[in-house]
Amino acid sequence: MPNARATTLSRRGVLAAGGALGLGAVLAACGGEDAKSGGSGGGTTAARSGPWSFEDDRGQTVKADEVPSAIVAFVGVAAALHDYGVQVKGVFGPTTTKDGKADVQAGDMDVSKVTVLGNEWGQFNIEKYAALAPDALISTMFDDAGTLWYVPEESKKKILAVGAPSVGISVYDRQLTEPLERMLALAKSLGADVTTDRVKQARKRFEDAAARLRAAAKAKPDIKVMAGSASQDLFYVSGTNLSVDLEYFKALGVNLVEPPESAKKQGGGWFESLSWENADKYAADVIMMDNRTSAVQPADITQATWKKLPAVKAGQVVPRTAEPILSYDKCAPLLEDLAKAIETARKVS
Repeated sequence: MPNARATTLSRRGVLAAGGALGLGAVLAACGGEDAKSGGSGGGTTAARSGPWSFEDDRGQTVKADEVPSAIVAFVGVAAALHDYGVQVKGVFGPTTTKDGKADVQAGDMDVSKVTVLGNEWGQFNIEKYAALAPDALISTMFDDAGTLWYVPEESKKKILAVGAPSVGISVYDRQLTEPLERMLALAKSLGADVTTDRVKQARKRFEDAAARLRAAAKAKPDIKVMAGSASQDLFYVSGTNLSVDLEYFKALGVNLVEPPESAKKQGGGWFESLSWENADKYAADVIMMDNRTSAVQPADITQATWKKLPAVKAGQVVPRTAEPILSYDKCAPLLEDLAKAIETARKVS
């Protein structure tokens, strides 16, 4: 990740919510750089016409004479809407990797069929945005101040001046089930048929996975799970009190490492930063590592302290989707994978 200076602590904390976004990407000097763009592919495939109204998680009700058909959204939101049959025209946020492939946060979207307005922190091409004639701007929110994720603060006024109503879905300090329901409601308002067998089956799979994870945690209460993330210089240990996935895992009984509040202050309450020499501060039997492209992945961690961790030596390191795509289809596997990790884990710490 590039090194850059911090914007605000809260933003840095959010970007590091799964551990570490390196203090780097977060902090990329926010300039409205152009990003690689795919085609300006289609609007919504959901069928619904007439007036549109939706109350978002800021308590703001957006209204329009017609259901939006030229939607621009943060990539993770677009991926979730895609799972419900709602297509967007433009996206911003981590969409493509350096080799041009779809980023993990793009889900099942065909990224060649959307216009990418910005692929990195601070990038949002306003000219391309305006050219799409957007009728809705949708993102998640990682604070209680209504800050739209990946919409650059320094160009926010210009972006909103284009005229598209904005919608914010909160993923801050709540359990995963709540934003899942909110995204489902948003998709429905945009014309998605949420009564299909596919949607019902995905929800049933999620509920079954939750029951499996609860059972696994109950059967092995001594298995300690740590949520981590890596940068070149630091190892980050996430707390459970703000992240939607970790709050939910904790509610299901998973025995999660919890740094003290005093240790998380520098991370805005999200995480504790540790030098690699101190990466063994907390005992853990299973380590979940941030799978976002902004974080160094386990296979690329070279620090000796990491390799000596009991969970690493035991091969009990699994990915963590620190920014879940908020559809039942994408969240069910997150529970299944953690349940399997706990079911098969040996006590090593």
